Amino acid sequence: MKVNARCWKPPAAAPLIAMLCLSGCVTAGSEESAPCPPITVYSSVEQARASEEVDALAQGAIVVRMLSD
Repeated sequence: MKVNARCWKPPAAAPLIAMLCLSGCVTAGSEESAPCPPITVYSSVEQARASEEVDALAQGAIVVRMLSD
């Protein structure tokens, strides 16, 4: 092995620096390509009814977990 062989190896940070430089090439923000859906507002009566319906579901129902996600 040559004495200067270590000088020819790229530093460990080189891939990170390259990735950061390439990420700067993005031309549009994520909100422009895929806007968020509008927020739906529910009345307190509707929220209470939904709470009662969820409480009436069987113990361990998968729907409850899906709603919390």
